[in-house]
Amino acid sequence: MKHTNLAVAAAVTGLLAVGATTLTSAPAHAAEKEKCYGVAKAGQNDCATNTSSCAGTSTEDGQKDAFVMVPEGLCDRLAGGSTSSS
Repeated sequence: MKHTNLAVAAAVTGLLAVGATTLTSAPAHAAEKEKCYGVAKAGQNDCATNTSSCAGTSTEDGQKDAFVMVPEGLCDRLAGGSTSSS
């Protein structure tokens, strides 16, 4: 019985360690994103624009001051995408 309890305790400890490692690496992924202007569909922007005060309130597709967050480096490859607001 003691060997079984020890094995279960070791397995649970291992799972907790893996979970803690996953949680601590999440902020690093957030830092690898950038704002991409001019590619959001109407109503799909991530934050306020010059003409609207909330996320999801852009009024037209490809609005130049509306952005979405994309992985770093992707925006330059998207048609109409820019890392600066027009």
